[in-house]
Amino acid sequence: MLDVLFTIAMLALALWVFSRFYLAGPDLSAYDQPVGTPVISEAQVSPAHEGTVEFIRSKGLAGSGGGRAALQNLRDAHAAALPRFPCDAEITPVDVDGVPGEWVLATGANPQHRLLYLHGGAFILGSPATHRGITSALSLNAGAAVLAIDYRLRPEHPHSASIADCQTAYRWILEHGPDGGSQADALFVAGDSAGGMLTLMLIAWARDQGLRPVNAAAALAPATNTTGGAPSMVTNVDTDPYLGPGLGKFTRIPRTVTLLLQWALLRMRPCDPMVSPIFGDLAGLPPLLIQASEAEMLIDDCRRYANKAVASGSPVILQTWPKLVHVWHMFGQPESDDALRRIGEFLLQHT
Repeated sequence: MLDVLFTIAMLALALWVFSRFYLAGPDLSAYDQPVGTPVISEAQVSPAHEGTVEFIRSKGLAGSGGGRAALQNLRDAHAAALPRFPCDAEITPVDVDGVPGEWVLATGANPQHRLLYLHGGAFILGSPATHRGITSALSLNAGAAVLAIDYRLRPEHPHSASIADCQTAYRWILEHGPDGGSQADALFVAGDSAGGMLTLMLIAWARDQGLRPVNAAAALAPATNTTGGAPSMVTNVDTDPYLGPGLGKFTRIPRTVTLLLQWALLRMRPCDPMVSPIFGDLAGLPPLLIQASEAEMLIDDCRRYANKAVASGSPVILQTWPKLVHVWHMFGQPESDDALRRIGEFLLQHT
């Protein structure tokens, strides 16, 4: 009996050491200091915020999609609910070298100014259609033609497929616009949540590949770290009505277990910069604007990324709003318009 217990204890210790030193990556707590000040005060948050919270709950948008039936229900809920927000732009389907996509052009957008947009959805849901409220506003505010791609999702495809599709789209948009083949005069990339992670991955990948860098990039409440461990992943579960109901349950699982599960799911180390951009080399990045809510679970990972990037010499700005839901940009409240306007202004500064 003692031999069995000893063997179990040694196995548990080996798994802990493996996850801690091979899967988790370096400690990032040195980058926890605050960055800047909030764009607005909590007292200025509009009454529409409570309507957004109720909308998320009533439409069944919060959840993890565990199981095929639950995942399909979650996908259907997002596909039905999010396109209701205004999209004042011309939509044109396009084949992006084998990746489905669409051009989004607001009135007055310059076809030679191009923005590659990568939608969020935890890599399991979402599409260009669900995010037209954002892409049409960015096209208007930045005066750019927005290319939104329908990258491959899990679990039907491995995680590497979404990365490959984004890389394909980046190469393609360098030489193609809504009016045909031509080089872009100005180039941007942006994304929200999971798409924000892909955005951060992509700008570092383009640098390492020696490709033309974007003039500037924007990440809306990006996931920067797949390994977990940031304080707000636990402390903000109850204040994040969008991510909390789905991700919150995972915070009760030992981190060793979640790291092993992520390793199996991603088929690569959770601390690999391709899935956790914060662990990569953050020097030499293009100008980057990050926006996040101080109430969401991802805020500390956004702060850590911004602090590490600035310490590495990259021009990164973090703007935060109090109280708002994760990627409030999608929900048509006054703070959505404010944030998207600020992104447009930032991108135009670097045209």
